[in-house]
Amino acid sequence: MKILVIGATGTIGRAVADVLETEHEVIRASRNGSTRVDLEIPASIDVLFGTVGTVDAVICCAASGHLTPLASPSDDEFTLGLKGKLLGQVALLRRSVQHVRDGGSITLTSGTFQESTPGSSFGALVNAGLEAFVRAAAIEMPRRLRVNVVSPGWVTETLEKLGMDPRGGTPVRDVTHAYIDVVIGQMQGQTLTPSPR
Repeated sequence: MKILVIGATGTIGRAVADVLETEHEVIRASRNGSTRVDLEIPASIDVLFGTVGTVDAVICCAASGHLTPLASPSDDEFTLGLKGKLLGQVALLRRSVQHVRDGGSITLTSGTFQESTPGSSFGALVNAGLEAFVRAAAIEMPRRLRVNVVSPGWVTETLEKLGMDPRGGTPVRDVTHAYIDVVIGQMQGQTLTPSPR
């Protein structure tokens, strides 16, 4: 398969691309790589597909959010991530439909916390909205296209980089399996939450 991985320079995206590349043709895209895209700029998604052409699957691992206190001094600071993580992935799905072969798949990324964390309220709103969007969009997908969302929590390697206790995370190799399972499986409109194997 020809698979486009967006966010391929991040911890999860790099691991997903590395695993897929052993059996498939993988195109790695990111804000800073040689093949560029920025989900906050929908026109860059059009340019990306104009470059890579038709693919069998699109995987977005680029969506990230920030912990923002409910009492942030401005609405813009509180809603940071709305444009990229939510609306950017919505724009990506809408454009991917035109560039993914019949029966192909599109996988987006939300997120989850086992317990509520201070500053996570807006992120929870975005993640829940994205998952609801995928469930509803699944029934409108043409040509047997599938759309699903992976909802990783803390990744062990990310916690280690932040100097936090890694025991609360899921190893990136286990998170990667969730993305692979979605691409090669038959799931439709589902949210997969990876857990340690």
